[in-house]
Parts: sequence; structure tokens; C-alpha cells
Amino acid sequence: MAHLDSFSHLPIEWDLSPEEAVTLYLEWGNNNWRGAHPPVRGPEDHSYYFVVDNWEDTPRAILLYRNHDRSDELWSMPLPADQARAFRAEFGSLKGVFAPTLEVRQWLQEEIGN
Repeated sequence: MAHLDSFSHLPIEWDLSPEEAVTLYLEWGNNNWRGAHPPVRGPEDHSYYFVVDNWEDTPRAILLYRNHDRSDELWSMPLPADQARAFRAEFGSLKGVFAPTLEVRQWLQEEIGN
């Protein structure tokens, strides 16, 4: 898989959580027009954002592309040991897909070159 800095040209939505992405793209019109993320109006609307998948033994950072009808995984990598420990300190063994913690977000921003 490509190195993360090859995606530095993308308009990453650092504050878009997995829950907000579901609201925007799977539950059209279920959010406020004056909110941080206006409602999706059609196929031209899309987002690039990160999540942390904690379903496996090691949490994985994933860069996603999402539009009105699909979601594509563009990049994925297990968190480095120090980031995984910090993530687990916050979420424990909860399984799911989460927004990156502040520490993970800072690491991702360094890796992508922002």
C-alpha cells in the first residue's frame, strides 16, 4: 500500500467522525445545514477522513473516501506500538470503528505531511 504522504494533496476532514460520516452519507438530510458538515446534496459531495478500526488485536488507522453510494479504503496501517497503547488506554478493548484520538491524529498529520 502507498505511503501516507502520497495522500497529502487530499482535503482531509480531520474533524469528521465515523458517526458523522454515517449521518451525512447514509442518513441523508439528518444533519443541520448550519452544522460543521452541511448535508450531502448529491453525488458530487464526498469526504476523505480517518478512522481507527479496533476489531482486531492491533488497532488500524484507515483513510477512507466516502460519497453518497460507496466507501473506499485508500490506506490502512496498524498503529505504531506507542500509538496503539495510547489508543487502548482511552478505549480499552472496545471493538468498533472510532475517530482518531488526539495522539493518533497528530501522528497521522505528521505522517501525511500536514
